[in-house]
Amino acid sequence: MTVRTRFAPSPTGFLHIGGARTALFSWAFAKKHGGDFILRIEDTDVARSTPEAVQAILDGMHWLGLDYDEGPFYQMQRMDRYKQVLKTMMDAGSAYYCYSSREELDALREQQMANKEKPRYNGKWRPEVGKTLPEIPTDVKPVIRFKNPQTGVVAWDDLVKGRIEIANNELDDLIIARDDGTPTYNFCVVVDDSDMGITQVIRGDDHVNNTPRQINMLLALAEIDANIKLPKYAHLSMILGSDGQKLSKRHGAVSVMQYDDDGYLPEAVINYLARLGWSHGDDEVFSKQQFAEWFDLDHITPSAAQFNTEKLNWLNNHYIKAADLDVLATDITKRLARMNITVTAQPSIKDAIALYRDRANTLNELAQSIAYFYSQPQIDEAAKEKHITPDILPVMNALTAQLANTNWTTEALHAAIEHAVTSNGLKFPKVAMPLRVMLTGGAQSPSIDAVMCILGKEETLKRLAF
Repeated sequence: MTVRTRFAPSPTGFLHIGGARTALFSWAFAKKHGGDFILRIEDTDVARSTPEAVQAILDGMHWLGLDYDEGPFYQMQRMDRYKQVLKTMMDAGSAYYCYSSREELDALREQQMANKEKPRYNGKWRPEVGKTLPEIPTDVKPVIRFKNPQTGVVAWDDLVKGRIEIANNELDDLIIARDDGTPTYNFCVVVDDSDMGITQVIRGDDHVNNTPRQINMLLALAEIDANIKLPKYAHLSMILGSDGQKLSKRHGAVSVMQYDDDGYLPEAVINYLARLGWSHGDDEVFSKQQFAEWFDLDHITPSAAQFNTEKLNWLNNHYIKAADLDVLATDITKRLARMNITVTAQPSIKDAIALYRDRANTLNELAQSIAYFYSQPQIDEAAKEKHITPDILPVMNALTAQLANTNWTTEALHAAIEHAVTSNGLKFPKVAMPLRVMLTGGAQSPSIDAVMCILGKEETLKRLAF
């Protein structure tokens, strides 16, 4: 049997980190087994689904490089199919009309809660052998309920959590079509997974409570169509923030595309997500392709994963250092443009990036670090007061005069600075630090001679005319 997995987000918001990890694991499992990865947009919540959210999901998948073999499929475009299956289930007796009004159900729920009972449908309209149903009211539009088994257990061997069993008497007859005829979420998922031949459902453990209901519906459909097979289920534990609480907006970026805005490379995010709840020995750094070759469900931990921004930054720094300079130059040029800084042919942006990329955790940091090459730096007043003192200015003026006649190579510039140091009986930082402040605006930079070489003779002398 061909492995077929799916990622089925609801377009009610952005693609978040938890969803991205689910998509990645589903994608990797399909790739590992030479199967198909399917994208399905579950947009039946018309009130909350938006085209912008759909596009955000598609953008996030594209940015991460999670290519799907089929789709995207949209549930709202499959309404005729759902209604066809509803009729089949009604005809088979595995679903029935329920005429209980909303007011009646609310009153029932309040009474059950007052009696400290679990709120559930009381089966008033459930057809049974020998049971006489109430007279059908004329002023109530019926919903359709699934006739859930009342005895026994529904069980599955979860590929992450192990054996899970739920007593059927804990499950009531859920609504599978509203009074306007539109099908509900759990029913649509069952039909879609069945029609699309999904073999492994990999999703968040917030869906564990839906699984027994969906299994029972699939079993009911299998009695009608023997070709229908149950998928295997793998429920991924949630992702926690660094404080141990459920990951949310207060922990920083949770939208995948926000990580792009914040200067993370997709390779780093993919690598980091792969290690959130899954491991391959002690391997920390690996490509998406390597992950797909290694991935299995056996090494997913059933306990919650904890998001660690420092580890993500470490990985991002690794990928920045390894990235193609032309690719980085294109990206950093765009980021500088957002800062209203125009990159010119000189200084060489690739040289500037090469000088700073070992120090940068994000592309935004990298862009900010090299911004002074293309715009007048803002002088840090504290650094100015500390390093550009009255007694050092004559030294700097003499050095500037010497630089005007110096060959513009790193070696020659270093020799000029060394001469200024030794001829004035100073230590190297006493000259290098004022140079940094005057040229870059701050007291920290890579080797100042390398900075001067990239900045160019004309601009260096201009900035030293303090």
